[in-house]
Amino acid sequence: MALLRLFGDDDFVSRMEQMQREMNRLWSAAWSSSPMGSGVFPAMNIYDDGESFIARAELPGIKSEDIDISVAGKTLTISGNRTIEPVGESETYHRRERKSGEFRRAFDLPDLVDANKVMAHFSNGVLEVVLPRAEQAKMRKIKINTK
Repeated sequence: MALLRLFGDDDFVSRMEQMQREMNRLWSAAWSSSPMGSGVFPAMNIYDDGESFIARAELPGIKSEDIDISVAGKTLTISGNRTIEPVGESETYHRRERKSGEFRRAFDLPDLVDANKVMAHFSNGVLEVVLPRAEQAKMRKIKINTK
C-alpha cells in the first residue's frame, strides 16, 4: 500500500506486472531467435591435466553419428545436428524450450595438439574428447652440463 501511495496511482501494481510480462516476452523472443536458443550449446568444460586437454560436452538426446569433432593446430571444433521428434498432428505444445538444429562450438587451446592421438568417448549424453599435447608443445626438463 505504501508503494501505491508513493506513486499516487492505484494502478501501479498492474502497470508493473504488464511491464514484467512485456520484458519476459522480449527475452523469450531473443532466446528463440537462435536455432539452439542462447547459442551456447553444448555446455562444455575443458581442463588440462599436464599431458592432455580434456573437453567434456553435454549432448543429451543426440546420437554419436550426429556429432563431428575436428582438430586443427590448437583449435578444437565440435559440431553436429540435434533433432527433436515432432508431436502428433492432434497435439500442441504447452511449452517448448528444447531446440533443434545445427550447433557448432570452436575453442582455441593454449598449445598444439597431436591430432593423430585424439580420442573421443560418448556415454550417457556426455562427450569426452582427450587431446594430447603435441611433443613440441610438451614441457621438457633441460639437463645442465657442467665442465
